Amino acid sequence: MFKIKHTTSVESSSLFKKENLKFIETEARLGILVTAHGKVETPAFMPVATKGTVKLLTSQDLKELDVQAIIVNSFLLSLQPGREVFKKVGGLHKFMDWDKTIFADSGGFQIIRQGFFLGVDNHGVYFKSPYHGKKTHLTPEDVIDINIFLGSDVVMCLDHVPEAGAEKEKVSEATKRTLLWAERSLNYFKAKKEEGILNQRHLLFCITQGGIYPDLRRECTERLKKFDFDGYGIGGLSIGEDKRDMFKMLWISSEHLPRHKIRYFMGVGKPEDIIKSVALGVDIFDSVFPTRNARHNTVFARKGNYNIRSKKFALDERPLEEDCQCYTCQHFSRAYISHLCRAEEYVWMRLVTIHNIFYIKKLMAQIRKAIREDAFEELARDYGVV
Repeated sequence: MFKIKHTTSVESSSLFKKENLKFIETEARLGILVTAHGKVETPAFMPVATKGTVKLLTSQDLKELDVQAIIVNSFLLSLQPGREVFKKVGGLHKFMDWDKTIFADSGGFQIIRQGFFLGVDNHGVYFKSPYHGKKTHLTPEDVIDINIFLGSDVVMCLDHVPEAGAEKEKVSEATKRTLLWAERSLNYFKAKKEEGILNQRHLLFCITQGGIYPDLRRECTERLKKFDFDGYGIGGLSIGEDKRDMFKMLWISSEHLPRHKIRYFMGVGKPEDIIKSVALGVDIFDSVFPTRNARHNTVFARKGNYNIRSKKFALDERPLEEDCQCYTCQHFSRAYISHLCRAEEYVWMRLVTIHNIFYIKKLMAQIRKAIREDAFEELARDYGVV
């Protein structure tokens, strides 16, 4: 269930104008997503826990960071450790000691992964297992079955993700297949609920596709809207296309999606992109952006990101960011973390990861506060978005 709590005042806030992506008014809104494992205040950001963990962090770390939800890859988890493990232990929540919301991506994104994808037809996707190299088949119905074992709160339908820059004919084919699979997923999901295998608090989200072609985006979104899913993912973007194209397609998707359903922009984690997307009515995000940057020495900071490996921090006694309340900034200096980095003591990755996730979590709290107080335009200007 998703409930909108508050929308911003048009007079005091801002959004993109379709033609030139300038701010004029906003569709930013506050909401609450209710799942079997609690409530998620939106707009919200989900760290990526592909194989059942956010890299370098434990579930306790995530709880201390006040993370409300994570996203895993159900297909990869079905291969290792496998369905029987989850059946025996009673699901992914118990397996990883996580008592909050879990979104489960289907594995469709792996279609654009070289060395992984073998082929696709209307029946499903063919992959080479990254663990044993064997040919593996995945159908829309398989995704639902996998998530029954996982006990995921939100299941993402299997979709066909076209490569960035793909010709319109190929994108059209992928979009038609996405629509076909979405309908099959919904019918199978409903059947499992009727059988009592899934309860009414399990949610199913579809994913809109269409590449950077406006007519395909509109058609896909309008047709998926008629199925009345629990929520709507916006996919096939942030994969290498021009940023202007990305936001134009997001605009089109937002225009056509139902106002009363949650909107999930997949794969977006850059702070400026999050703010722009919230202005376009997006409610939830996920990305490896903060964690991957942390592992590549990049510290998120309000005055500009920086590389902690630099020797210029060797005598710097300040925290990673002044006035930051994260565990890392409360206990360690830039000098110490820079030393760990240059000495290849890998705990520095964990410490910077904690900071970067805290930074994004704080940003989302600031966004929610700004929406609540009709001050979203001021926040956007403060971050240099307007």
